[in-house]
Amino acid sequence: MKGIFWNSNGLGDTKKYQFLSDLTKEKGLDFMALSEIGRRAFSDSFLKNFCAGKEFLWHTKPPRGRSGGMLVGINLGTFDVGEIEEGEYFVRFRIRNKEDGFQWNLVSVYGAAQDEFKEAFLTELVQLCTKGTLPIIISGDFNIIRGPNEKNNSNYNDRWPFLFNAIIDAFNYRELALTGRQFTWSNNRQNQTFEKLDRVLACTDWESKFPRTTIQALTREISDHTPLFLNTGDPSTSTCPPMFKFELGWLLRDGFMDMVRDIWLSVNDGHTHSFREMASKN
Repeated sequence: MKGIFWNSNGLGDTKKYQFLSDLTKEKGLDFMALSEIGRRAFSDSFLKNFCAGKEFLWHTKPPRGRSGGMLVGINLGTFDVGEIEEGEYFVRFRIRNKEDGFQWNLVSVYGAAQDEFKEAFLTELVQLCTKGTLPIIISGDFNIIRGPNEKNNSNYNDRWPFLFNAIIDAFNYRELALTGRQFTWSNNRQNQTFEKLDRVLACTDWESKFPRTTIQALTREISDHTPLFLNTGDPSTSTCPPMFKFELGWLLRDGFMDMVRDIWLSVNDGHTHSFREMASKN
């Protein structure tokens, strides 16, 4: 099972659209949970292309004004959907794995950025965690760090991290380890601030079911937040071959054409080298 959690900071940019479409094809995504989408609705054709033609069930939580909003899509070839619940700061899908019948809750959150609303967000988070009995994962942009080590400067207030950690401990959740980078958000200013605002929390039952789960930080070039790629490591999950991408910048590198000629003319066990081998050498 594979999925992505991402504060996309809008979806109007064609680069973001292409990034998600390519990611669905390359990784074979089973779900997408996006926040701060900045749009109230999407056309059927947009969403169909978005998920590479797969049969996804989509739920949109409209933004307030020009900011916020959430979009969650579930691959109906992988899951049965039993219930969808929308809160002020979350969208919850109760789903059932078609392969083995395992039922669980997938929750995408978009926490309050303003201090005056953080208490309401944490209160709703407690209410959500209290009423559920199924295994659960909760992920997205919480807009709260957990400690001073999750920020690159000394401007730190312990109030919200203390309460956030208390909730995580009270429900015996565990944060799944992130690989690829330390921080998930940047303010993109001259004196940059980096923080870890995005994360994946799981209960022990969910983690026991998927003990090989990894969380990988992908590129943050097209948003101020890092996409989080979840992979349960299921060996039975089909994997699409990676797509080859040609970078125009390669043409400007000294010796590039000579290298292409040499690789094209070389022979390895009766077969020419692939373009992926060429890319790996560059």
